[in-house]
Amino acid sequence: MVEHWVVLIVELVFIFNTLAAILTVFRDRYRDITSIWAWMLVLLLFPIVGFLIYYLFGRKLSGDRIFTMQTQQTLGIDRIAENQQQEVLSAVDPDHFVEEQSFIRLFLQNEQAILTNQNEVDVLTDGNDMFEKMFADIRAAKHHINVEFYTIYNDQIGNELVDLLTQKAEAGVRVRVIFDAWGSGGRNSRMYKQLRAAGGKVEAFLMPKWHLFSLHVNNHDHRKLVIIDGNIGYIGGFNVGDQYLGRLKKFGYWRDTHLRVVGDGVLAMQSRFFTDWNATTDNEKLEFSENYFPSINASGDVAMQIVSSGPDADTRQIYQGYLRMISMAHESITIQSPYFIPNSAIMDAIEIAARSGIRVRVMIPSKPDHMFVYRATEYYASVLAQEGIEVYAYNKGFLHSKTIVIDDKIVSVGSANMDIRSFALNFEVNAFLYSRNLALKMNRIFEKDLENSTLLTPKYFAKQSSWLRFKQFFSRLLTPIL
Repeated sequence: MVEHWVVLIVELVFIFNTLAAILTVFRDRYRDITSIWAWMLVLLLFPIVGFLIYYLFGRKLSGDRIFTMQTQQTLGIDRIAENQQQEVLSAVDPDHFVEEQSFIRLFLQNEQAILTNQNEVDVLTDGNDMFEKMFADIRAAKHHINVEFYTIYNDQIGNELVDLLTQKAEAGVRVRVIFDAWGSGGRNSRMYKQLRAAGGKVEAFLMPKWHLFSLHVNNHDHRKLVIIDGNIGYIGGFNVGDQYLGRLKKFGYWRDTHLRVVGDGVLAMQSRFFTDWNATTDNEKLEFSENYFPSINASGDVAMQIVSSGPDADTRQIYQGYLRMISMAHESITIQSPYFIPNSAIMDAIEIAARSGIRVRVMIPSKPDHMFVYRATEYYASVLAQEGIEVYAYNKGFLHSKTIVIDDKIVSVGSANMDIRSFALNFEVNAFLYSRNLALKMNRIFEKDLENSTLLTPKYFAKQSSWLRFKQFFSRLLTPIL
C-alpha cells in the first residue's frame, strides 16, 4: 500500500514538473529555440531543483526595464548616424574603405554606430600597465569621469580606484560609476560611502534598491568603459579587481586586451554611458552638452565604430559583426576568446573559411574560471582541431582577451565573448576598428602569445579520458544557457 502511494506521488511530481517546465520555457515567444530545449533538459533532469536554477539563471530582464533602455535618447548621435547612412564614407578616404563599406553600413543601420576617423589608439595587454595609464588620466581629469564596469571588486585595486575617484570628486570633478551588482559580488555600499559623501554618483546597473525578485544571473552589464573629460576613453576586456593584475594564484598572469582611445570615438563611448546611466538612475539624468561632448583634435590613423548589444535591442549587433567579419575574410582570421562557445552559424562560417583556404587561428585559455563553460569551450576547440584549424591554449596564465582580426584590415576589441551569453543575454560593447597598422600590431601581439601557447591537435584531444570527453559533450548540450 505504501509503495503504491510512493509511486503515485512520484508520478504526480513528474507530471506536474513536466507541465510546469513546458509552461515556464515556452511562454516566452522570443526565446531562442536552442535555449528552450536546453532549459527543458535542465528542468526535466533536475525536478524542482531545476526551477531554482532557472530562477537564478533563466529569467530575462523585466519588460519595463528593457523599455527603459529602449526609450533613452541617443543624444545627437542619431542625427550624425542618419547623415552617415546617406554618405557612409564622407569623412574618410573612400578608396581606403572600399571593402569595409558594407561592414560600416551594417552598424550604422543596426546600431546607429557612427564612423569616426583619426582616432589615436593604444593597445594595452597588461593589467598593471592599463591601470597605471588609466589612473594617470583620471588624476588629470578636469570636468568629469564616467566609469562603467561589470566587475569592481572590493579588493586592493578596487579600493585604489574608488579612493582616487573620491579625491577627484572632492576636487569638484563630476564622478559617476555604474557597476553590475552580480559581477561585483554585491552592492558593496560601504566601499562607495566616502565617494558618495564627496558628491560622486554610484549606481548598480538596472537594479532596484529593494527588490528580491531582481536576483538573477542573466542580462547583466558586461561592458567596460571609462570616459575622462569626453576626450579620453577606455574600452576592452579588463575589469577592476586584483586578479586582473595577476595577484591571484588561481589564475596567475592575466592576459587581456584593452584600448585607450583619443578622438571622436570617445564621443560614441560617452553616448553609450549616458544611455546606461539614464536607464539606471531614478534621479540625475544626463543631457547633451559641450562639456561632455567636446570637439576633439586627434591625429591618429584609426577609423572606428563603437557597437553595443543587449537584450534591449531586437538585433544582435555584435554577433552580426562577428559573423560578418568571419564571412568576409579573404586571407586570415585570428580569434582570442576565453569562452569559445559559438552557435552553429559562427561554427559554419569558421569551417567554411578554413575549407576555402583562409588561415584560421583560435586561442583559448589553458585553464578554467567557470568549469562548465570551459568544458564546452574544449568541446568546440576539439571540433575545430578535427577540421585542421589551428587552435592554441594559452599557458602563461589566464587568457581573457576578446579580439578578432581579419585580413590585416579590421579589428574587434571589447567585452563580448564568442559565446551565446554575449551574443544575446548580456549588455556588451565593442570597438570595431578599421586600420591596417592596428591590425598588424594586433597580429604581432597574437604571434607573441603563441610563444606561451600549445597547439591543440586531434591527437591531444584523443588522449583525454572518456570521462573528460563526456563532461565536454554534456557541457556542450547546455551551451545555449551557459
